[in-house]
Amino acid sequence: MSSATAQATLKKSRLLGDTLLVTSSVVFPLIGLCIFFCYPLFLVAGKSLQLADGTYGIANYINVLTSPGIVKAVGNSMILSVSTTAFCLVLGFAVAFALQRSGIGGKRYLRGALSLPLLAPSLVQALGLLFLLGRNGLVHKWTGWDIEIYGFWGLLIANILYALPQAILIIEAALRQSDARYYEAAEILGASKWRQFLDITLPNAKFGILSAGFVVFTVTITDFGNAAVIGGNFKVLATEIYSQVVGQMNFGMGAVIGILLLLPTLIAVYIERVASQKQFGGSSESAIPVSTGFYAKRDVPLGIFVHTIGSIAVIVVITVIMASFIKLWPYRMTFTLANYNITLSGGYAPLWTSLLVSVEAAVLGVIFLFFLAFSMKRISPKLAKIVYLLAVLPVGVPGLVLGISYVLAFNVSDNMLGVLYGSSFLIALCNFYHYHSQGFLTMVTGVRAVPPSLEETVSCFGGGNFRILRDAVLPFMGPTIISVFFFIFMRSMVTLSAVIFLISSKVSVAAVSVMRLDEAGFTSQAAAFSTCIMITVILAMGLMNSLIHLYSKSGSRKEEIKNNQDGSQKRGFARMIDRNYCWTST
Repeated sequence: MSSATAQATLKKSRLLGDTLLVTSSVVFPLIGLCIFFCYPLFLVAGKSLQLADGTYGIANYINVLTSPGIVKAVGNSMILSVSTTAFCLVLGFAVAFALQRSGIGGKRYLRGALSLPLLAPSLVQALGLLFLLGRNGLVHKWTGWDIEIYGFWGLLIANILYALPQAILIIEAALRQSDARYYEAAEILGASKWRQFLDITLPNAKFGILSAGFVVFTVTITDFGNAAVIGGNFKVLATEIYSQVVGQMNFGMGAVIGILLLLPTLIAVYIERVASQKQFGGSSESAIPVSTGFYAKRDVPLGIFVHTIGSIAVIVVITVIMASFIKLWPYRMTFTLANYNITLSGGYAPLWTSLLVSVEAAVLGVIFLFFLAFSMKRISPKLAKIVYLLAVLPVGVPGLVLGISYVLAFNVSDNMLGVLYGSSFLIALCNFYHYHSQGFLTMVTGVRAVPPSLEETVSCFGGGNFRILRDAVLPFMGPTIISVFFFIFMRSMVTLSAVIFLISSKVSVAAVSVMRLDEAGFTSQAAAFSTCIMITVILAMGLMNSLIHLYSKSGSRKEEIKNNQDGSQKRGFARMIDRNYCWTST
């Protein structure tokens, strides 16, 4: 065989391998999306139209819309979500402004304090409020005040505490994009601080504020944990779905309510994405960051205000942790470890199951999302748009709706998919596709940030897609891959709504055990189990930060960043991370 023939054969083999790699990177993740996301949702839509006699029609929708209980739940959900959104926007802007534009002290403490609700199931906020303000709470014992914490006001406070960190993240990212040159020009023209705030700060942050509003609205209207613990007689759509499916085994009505819950969520997600694109798409690569300085008349009262908010968040979580070590809260305040001797609801088995499920979801997520993001630059633009649309669709689907869809799709005996039902792996799949969009957007951001010169260098030396993947993309994307892995792991550990319908007598998860212990009246044991979950998530976060730090210290990566990224590229990467991180906790 001649040298030319050998080279032609080698080139043909390389092209075939490149094509196979790209095709596999697209096909397998899309097959997963179709089977474990699109197909179950299609069944929910069909079930909502299926009548008791097996025929199809809109009678279920008519029954729901004419049911006084459901109509009241819809109204309650809207009132609660709008109220939570209003409070979170005001408080979130104040905190974000303090963190980004003021000279107050303790910013690191504030960021840590306000991130605590993201490290635990949503119902932990409700538990903390019960330990503080409930009928058997500290305030009642110390003052004798009979505070009715169950219902709208308790649920409102719990939802504010849970959703506020997400509003702060988004608004803070929006404020970070401002250009100092506008403020310098205003100073030259003699504009006061208040005038600058009204004419520059607020207009520049308006799309970030709008984006934060719709994120908070979506988080609140779909939350189940707080409503289940502290909602009382204040019924919302999330609890109505649970009641219809678990209490009455009425999957048809549950599917209808799920569709009703899905519609405002999809609208909110669409508006949020448009607002996010306008906010970050309009920023300049050459923008000069706004410097912060201490201004006493503004920063002293602002500091007191935001530190009070941070302290409330800490007190609620710390109260739950303290209650887990108290013999009988709040009457016998003696230290004990008896609350950690949990034998009900499967003991600690659900915690180990949660660890297994979270690792499975994270491993599967990193593999599928990485290859899907890698293929986006190597397929036709039209196909890339379709893939992108399918990949971001899960962000608009509430966890409860996804959970119902999995019951309908996999609780069957007439096809092979039924084998998965009742397994921990199905719960892992549900968690992965629940957070599929956020992980995908972060991976895409990481792939786009890979310097083109790295890929071109590998190509110049005769490397195909496999060599580019191995020698250029993977080494550069280490921190992104680590972040996505731990993001999916941590969210899987605390997720409740997406998996509440998938548990069984043999397989349960930690967040569900907390809810069951609270329902059974073992609130101190529920606090103990919540503490175990929080410790696990905090350890995972610490491990993630350590791994990223070690990776970033490697000499080869530092050299790559130094030689291949200038300041504007770094700012662009940070801006994309800000934009995509907005949805990481919803």
